[in-house]
Amino acid sequence: MEQHDALKPDINELAIHIGLSDRVELLQRAALLARYQQDHDQECFLALDPAASKVLDHETAYPWHQPRLLYFTIFICSLGAIEQGWAQTGMNGANLYLAEALDLTPERRENAAFLLGLINCAMYLSNGLVGCWLSEPVNNAMGRRGAIFIGTLLCLIGNLGCALVPSAYASIPILVAFRLTLGVGMGLNASTVSVFAAESAPAYIRGGLAVSWQMFVAFGVLLGFLANVAVYNLDDDLIWRLQLAAPALPTIPLLMLVYFCPESPSWYMKRSQWPKAFSSLRRLRSSELQAAVELYSFVRSNATTNPPTKRSSYGKKLMSLYTEPRNFRALLASFTVMLSQQLCGINVVAFFSSTIFSRASGSMLLALWASVIFGLVNFLGAFPAIWTMDSFGRRRLLLWTLPPMSVTMAGIAVVIGLPESTARFIVLASLIYLFCALYSPGMGPVPCAYSAEVFPLDVREIGMSLGISTANIWATVLSLTTPPLFSAIGDPGVFGLYAGLNVLAWFLCWLFVRETKGLRLEQMEVTFESSCSDFVRGNWQEGLRRWHLGSKAREGYGELQQYDSNEA
Repeated sequence: MEQHDALKPDINELAIHIGLSDRVELLQRAALLARYQQDHDQECFLALDPAASKVLDHETAYPWHQPRLLYFTIFICSLGAIEQGWAQTGMNGANLYLAEALDLTPERRENAAFLLGLINCAMYLSNGLVGCWLSEPVNNAMGRRGAIFIGTLLCLIGNLGCALVPSAYASIPILVAFRLTLGVGMGLNASTVSVFAAESAPAYIRGGLAVSWQMFVAFGVLLGFLANVAVYNLDDDLIWRLQLAAPALPTIPLLMLVYFCPESPSWYMKRSQWPKAFSSLRRLRSSELQAAVELYSFVRSNATTNPPTKRSSYGKKLMSLYTEPRNFRALLASFTVMLSQQLCGINVVAFFSSTIFSRASGSMLLALWASVIFGLVNFLGAFPAIWTMDSFGRRRLLLWTLPPMSVTMAGIAVVIGLPESTARFIVLASLIYLFCALYSPGMGPVPCAYSAEVFPLDVREIGMSLGISTANIWATVLSLTTPPLFSAIGDPGVFGLYAGLNVLAWFLCWLFVRETKGLRLEQMEVTFESSCSDFVRGNWQEGLRRWHLGSKAREGYGELQQYDSNEA
């Protein structure tokens, strides 16, 4: 109880400083609850009142009982993810018609393959080089909601513009320009939405809610494949226009509803606008006490209640990612998960599934339906991650799913080289679906959710931008290099290559990806305080310890079996 009394002068001073002097008693209770949650101090536990104890019990027993406004915010953000997934598969289907529409057949244009590749990768190029890097200044100026609004508006313009260009070779520069505009908008959204979701969600279900980005990207992919089938019997010149215009549909409700969501509490905290941060937290949490706990925890983690007198420049923030050890470790982990997502080969299937299935089946319509099933598996496969992200953990999901993904990719490489037959097509499709099912709960949702949470608040936007840039630059490389790779080493060679790259991705994740489940954003310092060499050494020692214990257990089980046999 003495500790409880000792807290009061500090809390009184803090309450006055952050403009919440009328909430002193609430902040005192929040301080006790926060210290107990972090340190499990029994004196703090004994000092908790019944209301605080009820909050603890509720978080443990009913973690998903959250205000409707929180789920509304996550859903509205997810509309941007639907647009991203739909835009990818819209292009996937349009590829079957664009060559004829734009007079880009290899027989007539020597650079036809390059121009088609440029049209495909333009949105990833501008996403990685421009869009995601605009996130920091736009977020600073307009907040999370404003950045999403601007990004979504650019996506709307880009999608509709792509669909309205004339069917002629001369229209290619215009089409590329609209694809670049689309990419800038997608980059802004991708860099902002996951951060917004992570900052809005409570720590104990943050991973599950952050899955919404990848889940709804997968849902957008599914909608895109269904739309490709729906327009199959229309005029060829109309089909590709509808396929490129359709992803604009989710942008309309997003533009209309995004400002009905509360602004990110962390965005207000970053500017020392404490009353607004508390007001936002109150709307996103089940009780005032939970909101006060998070506000107190943030102030305590920053070790000062004084607002910053000068904000760092863009360049200094970027440099701090490389010069400050804690930031660099987070950057390395984010870079690893984003790169591994591309190395695993999922986008080779996602970008070219219609082409792969068409070659295997000889039927364009069958290929489109096979792609629809691929999209459905991708979407449904993300659901387990809602629970496993916060129970099984981010790191373990990656390390447990990458090895079977490698084996499955190797199986695809073998089967795709066999003579054409119905059985071959069925086995090939099944292996692709299995690969997707393994990808969806692990390598699919983890990278964006992970990158959104590992960086400190002052460099969170730039850190996320660098992560999204990594993913999109490599997606651009894939778009440009995969067709020549198919021509150079054949389908079996390409999938065999990615089987090996899955092994490389596993090794990188084992080296650099640290667990973040269950931690508040301000508690990430603990995870990234140890050096990379200490982290690897600890993992190696833990692995040896578990192997040793497993060996002992197996040895003991063998002795027991032998004893039972002798007794018998």
